[in-house]
Amino acid sequence: MSKNAVPSRSAAHRTWWRAPALATLFGLPVLVWEYRWFASQDGPGAFGGILYWASGLLALAWVLPHRRSVRGLRTAAAGTGLGCALLPLTFAILLGAATASG
Repeated sequence: MSKNAVPSRSAAHRTWWRAPALATLFGLPVLVWEYRWFASQDGPGAFGGILYWASGLLALAWVLPHRRSVRGLRTAAAGTGLGCALLPLTFAILLGAATASG
């Protein structure tokens, strides 16, 4: 490749898998645990939508094209999916801490 050559936009990004893998590594066990916990309590109730959004965003982070131009969108989808996966657990921890201190 010459010094002034511009790489092809359609070239696959070599480390495309890092953001989805990291988000899935932390988010998927939490999602499975939350789903099983909510299922044992007669359904997810108000948190059902957030569980489905988290699953969908984590899946979207994996299926986006493996190009460098989509890196920001892939990272945003993976990060938002992880945030949605951790939201019910974080809410339960904060609610427990608030009721225990009062």
